[in-house]
Amino acid sequence: MQFHEYGAGQKETILLLHGGGLSWWNYREAAEKLGEDYHVILPVLDGHAGSDRPFTTIEDNAAELLSFIDERLGGSVLLIGGLSLGGQILLEMLSQRAEVCPYALVESAAVLPSRLTNALIGPAFGSSYGLIQNRSFAKMQFQSLHMKPELFEDYYRDTCRIRKQDMIAFLKANTAYALKDSFRDTEAAVHVFVGEKENSEILRSAEAICRARPSCSLHLLPKLRHGEFSINHADRYANAVRQIVRGDRRRTRIVRRYGA
Repeated sequence: MQFHEYGAGQKETILLLHGGGLSWWNYREAAEKLGEDYHVILPVLDGHAGSDRPFTTIEDNAAELLSFIDERLGGSVLLIGGLSLGGQILLEMLSQRAEVCPYALVESAAVLPSRLTNALIGPAFGSSYGLIQNRSFAKMQFQSLHMKPELFEDYYRDTCRIRKQDMIAFLKANTAYALKDSFRDTEAAVHVFVGEKENSEILRSAEAICRARPSCSLHLLPKLRHGEFSINHADRYANAVRQIVRGDRRRTRIVRRYGA
């Protein structure tokens, strides 16, 4: 697994795990801001542009990151954040090791498997994968993701570099992932962020995560769609991380605090 780092001289470490089909630049702007106070590490998930191995499973990615934390970071870090596929890998890390971090920020992670969507991924991408390198098609796809325009070149370059078998593998893993029972034993203070305009599957998943771990804090982000929080609002995202670590939630809208 490859990594990009910011604030290497800082004492406390934060890991941020990008969304599926994106790459480390998902968090670049937030990492630049957080690097003033923390050592921020942005892994490139397996099977994505710039990675050094194919994508296998969410569980394998989680285990690989835990090994990296053991070997390089003394067995634990201050906070781990993750968007979508990255959020699923974060949830899996918390399930595999209860004490890996005291704070976790899960953004827009699905934990309710969809058999139909999962079954359609292989045929759909088998026939349409060639369009990915078409710049006009890529622009339409990019616009549907509601990312800020200046990220298009990063998106287009790295999407073109993802192999078809890897894209199918991580999309199938994304639509098949279910939260493990062991997640309830995590020692982390888990904060679940979800956009108000996300689809019902993601909204219901946020509720399911918090039911599984009653001490979770659920944050609804008004007017935001999938991934917009960390990608398009780096200032707000970095501030949310700081507030979570400092225990100051006054400036973050909490819809419901389970088990409070």
